[in-house]
Amino acid sequence: MTTEYIKIRNHINGEWLTDQNGQYEPLKNPSTGAIIGEVPMSSQETSQQAVAAAAEAFPAWSATPLPKRMNYIFDMQQAMRDNLEELAQSIAIDQAKHIAEARGEVGRVIEILQMACSIPALIQGETVQGIANNINGRLIKAPLGVFCGVAPFNFPALVFGWFVPFAIGTGNTFVYKPSTESPLFMQKMMQLLIDIGLPKGVVNIVHGDRTTVEAWYDDENVTGVCLVGSTPTAHAIAEGCGRNGKKTMLLGGAKNFMVAMEDAPMDLMIDNVLMSGYGSAGQRCLAVSNIAVVPEIYDEFVERLLEASKKVTVGDAMDPDVFMGPVISANAKSRIEKYIEIGQNEGANLALDGRNPNIPDANKDGYFVGPTVFTEVTPCMQIAREEIFGPVLNIMKVGCINGALRMIKNHEMGNGAVIFTQNTFYTEKFINEADVGMVGVNVGICAPHPYLPFGGIKGSLVGNNKVQGKDAIDFFTQNKVATVRVVDPNAGKTTSAAKTDSSVRSCVAN
Repeated sequence: MTTEYIKIRNHINGEWLTDQNGQYEPLKNPSTGAIIGEVPMSSQETSQQAVAAAAEAFPAWSATPLPKRMNYIFDMQQAMRDNLEELAQSIAIDQAKHIAEARGEVGRVIEILQMACSIPALIQGETVQGIANNINGRLIKAPLGVFCGVAPFNFPALVFGWFVPFAIGTGNTFVYKPSTESPLFMQKMMQLLIDIGLPKGVVNIVHGDRTTVEAWYDDENVTGVCLVGSTPTAHAIAEGCGRNGKKTMLLGGAKNFMVAMEDAPMDLMIDNVLMSGYGSAGQRCLAVSNIAVVPEIYDEFVERLLEASKKVTVGDAMDPDVFMGPVISANAKSRIEKYIEIGQNEGANLALDGRNPNIPDANKDGYFVGPTVFTEVTPCMQIAREEIFGPVLNIMKVGCINGALRMIKNHEMGNGAVIFTQNTFYTEKFINEADVGMVGVNVGICAPHPYLPFGGIKGSLVGNNKVQGKDAIDFFTQNKVATVRVVDPNAGKTTSAAKTDSSVRSCVAN
């Protein structure tokens, strides 16, 4: 992977463009703090230009036969397989995700594309025969037009997989806005789309801040907007799109729970806590944050977790020998450290302080926060209620499974929750009663397989639609209904005009 200065560009209507606005933000490597490139902060006019290109491409693309559209999805999948390492390296450079996790993220997108290859089966409509004399009803799932998507910094590849293949596979066109903090993956991915021959304007890239997104709200060419981000951002987009009746698929924030019962498989649980809590430096919507532990194993769990957490190696995201890389920016580091201070002031016990971790000299200017563990946390504390988005774990003591379920239910967010137990009763009760969108049993990251929908409830999802699976097909299509009367072309040659059947008249009138 090249270390040359990276100039991020917009891609509109088949061309790489330098934004005429002329404003750029520095692109930094979080592992070192060094400036490695620049990202355009596009004007609203540039954003509208991208939408116009997608709108112009829509008629021909939506009329492209489904098998031909699917060929592009198959080719996209193969291109990602062939370039997996380069794509993973791009994520590790500007997003500073550990290289092993970056490879895993690209691998998951390949799995999502496998699921997207089933669009021909999932997009099939329905027919109702004989709803009246010689009249049949037909439902088809039709594309809608131009969709726009906003990606967060933490999963630049995954969110592309959630949005773009399903949108264009069902016949829509797309404008994609990557995070300005991790835009490099989409530069590489867009070039792969060019290489497979995807027609110009079908997928467009525009970079910038919220003003780039706000240009979509009143643009009559925009059908809908997708987001993975914070809950306040999701509400802002919902409000902006709602004024003009645009569709939205908005995944917001999270505060995920893990419940440890007395019969929890301890070794398995500790391993999963490390991966779920410290993987991606805790910067993911399915990171475990609040851990509710019953008294029978509380002391053992805390001792084991602290012992394992102290052994977690922190360092450069490109170093395969470290476990955890940096957080995304200096601002993120400062915010996480502020939450650690808040936790102390609230009376929680800071059992392991991740501030100022031991890191190599080459990374001393990077944005590192080490594993952090609070004990004696209560549900009303700010650190237990708000999304920290960093490697900070809150340990709570809970009397029984009912107490844990109450904690989960009372929390304003409802993304994911997992339980560690070998008890079938606990398992079924938790699956049925945990007030979240995604439930896990004896797993640390309850990310559904791409065949199934991904998304939370309550404050973690603004609206109804989730990503992946059949939910994605439903979001990117409309149900169009046709009522068809079959007329015998020879009927008028032998008889006079037939008296209209009352049931036919009623059906047509309605």
